[in-house]
Amino acid sequence: METFYASVLGFFILFVTLSFHFLFYRQKSGSNIGNLPPGRTGFPMVGESLEFLSTGWKGHPEKFIFDRIAKYSSYVFRTSLLGSPAVVFCGAAGNKFLFSNENKLVQAWWPSSVDKIFPSSTQTSSKEEAIRLRKMLPNFLKAEALQRYIGIMDGIAQQHFATDWENKDQVVVFPLTKRYTFWLACRLFVSVEDPSHVAKFEDPFGVLAAGLLSIPIDLPGTPFNRAIKASNFIRTELVAIIKQRKLDLADGKASPTQDILSHMLLTSDENGKFMHEADIADKILGLLVGGHDTASSSCASIVKFLAELPEVYEGVYKEQMAIAKSKAPGELLNWDDIQKMKYSWNVACEVMRLAPPLQGAFREAINDFTYNGFSIPKGWKIYWSAHSTHRNAEFFQEPLKFDPSRFEGFGPAPYTFVPFGGGPRMCPGKEYARLEILVFMHHLVRRFKWEKMIPNEKIIVDPMPNPEKGLPIRLYPHKA
Repeated sequence: METFYASVLGFFILFVTLSFHFLFYRQKSGSNIGNLPPGRTGFPMVGESLEFLSTGWKGHPEKFIFDRIAKYSSYVFRTSLLGSPAVVFCGAAGNKFLFSNENKLVQAWWPSSVDKIFPSSTQTSSKEEAIRLRKMLPNFLKAEALQRYIGIMDGIAQQHFATDWENKDQVVVFPLTKRYTFWLACRLFVSVEDPSHVAKFEDPFGVLAAGLLSIPIDLPGTPFNRAIKASNFIRTELVAIIKQRKLDLADGKASPTQDILSHMLLTSDENGKFMHEADIADKILGLLVGGHDTASSSCASIVKFLAELPEVYEGVYKEQMAIAKSKAPGELLNWDDIQKMKYSWNVACEVMRLAPPLQGAFREAINDFTYNGFSIPKGWKIYWSAHSTHRNAEFFQEPLKFDPSRFEGFGPAPYTFVPFGGGPRMCPGKEYARLEILVFMHHLVRRFKWEKMIPNEKIIVDPMPNPEKGLPIRLYPHKA
């Protein structure tokens, strides 16, 4: 009951806050802006945010986009989201424009409340810290560097399936895929792999992830308040790990290349300065958020589609069994094995086309600019949507049909398949995600066939595809 009243109070405060914001912004922006894109701002204060979010909750996030493309006969339209005037860019041309003008005309945007969950001891903004992190990560997350970790991924996957899948008649998939990707992230980012140590992080991390995109009201009992407390707990644990790693590196007990933590501790910026322990803890915390949530959603979606498409399952099964039969007993997967998983990756890509883990992302206009003859004012938010190309017949013939062959040869046209974004802000963990997804698929199909226990289970998008009941399945182990 306390949580209920706190939530009601939170909504009331948010309503009042947005009311003042709306009145102020209308006075500030006025009606002297030039040729704005077609569209409407919706209801006062809330704009079209509820409709934007509710289409995802109902399992059809693309509806918000396509309804307005049709209504305005335009691939760029105006709306109001999350308390701010916004413009939605659609189609390959819109994606190309935004991705090509990163940090020129637009920059990444997310709510300032993120700084409360990821505070930086350097007193710089999350945007600046993200730029620093993006400069540092490619050396660790590029394909050549990740090759040495495939065996580690394989070993953890074997433990995961032995513990959570084998000798069970049925399982609920989504919590298990989250556990798998979180375990991998803990091991490869900070070398925490003991299941009991991972479990210590798992519950508070779930609280953090659930509150990160909640209404940012910091009152007792609200998801946002619980997320701040959870982040503080995890950060304290991470600082202890960081202090110990410093000692181990100095004593030669840890390797400079064993994980991202060692990489961060030993890498300086252009001025020769190293990050503070608190900053590293924040960065690791952010990586744990980004490093497993999207992949766990994709792994669950793969299980769903393979259950529904037996002919696609057979193709993946044959490919993975050929690789398994080529291995000596106890031999771990390696880079060459991953490169042979071409059909499996085409299947994974088609899953991410139809159920992208990243629905889209916000940008903010750095300056006034024009696009397609329309004026985009400085400070306005800009949103790009993966569905505006992924489910669009202009870019993918029969867009609702599951067809992995779309990714053979040169694959889709540029800027049409964007599950990892694009341009300077393309997800630096793309290759990491590919590896963890393929290793998951390898162990899954080698062990089981399965069927969905809720044939028409609803998929909620909030903000990633999430089976309403967690995707319970009945397992049928392959005979040895």
